[in-house]
Amino acid sequence: MSDNPTPVSRARELRQNMTEAEQVLWKELRNRKFMGLKFVRQHPIIYQVIDNQPRYFIVDFMCYEKKLVVEVDGLIHEFQKEEDEHREKILESLSLNVLRIRNEEVKDISTALEKIRAYVLRL
Repeated sequence: MSDNPTPVSRARELRQNMTEAEQVLWKELRNRKFMGLKFVRQHPIIYQVIDNQPRYFIVDFMCYEKKLVVEVDGLIHEFQKEEDEHREKILESLSLNVLRIRNEEVKDISTALEKIRAYVLRL
C-alpha cells in the first residue's frame, strides 16, 4: 500500500481488521437489523481537501438516515481525549451526530443497543 492511502482503501483495510467490540456491534447493526436503519461500517468522511489531498476520518459506524456516527472506543481513547473532541467538533460541523460507546459497554450488547436506540429516538 502507498504511503498515502485513499480514504476508500484505508476503510477497506480497517473493515478487515475490526476490533472484537466492533465485530459484535456490527452483527447487530448490519442489514437493517437495528430499528430498520441502514448502517455502514468503517466509513470514510472527507471533511476537507488541501492540495488535492483529502483530509478525512474513518468512523466506525454511520447511519445516513439519522446523520449518526457511532464510535466504539477502546482504552486508547482514554489517552487521546483532545484528539477525539477535535474530531467530534469537525463531524458535528458537518451536521453529524456523534455517539461514543466504550468497548466495555458492547460486552453487554443489549445495553449498548439500548443506548443507541435512546440516542436515535432523541434525534
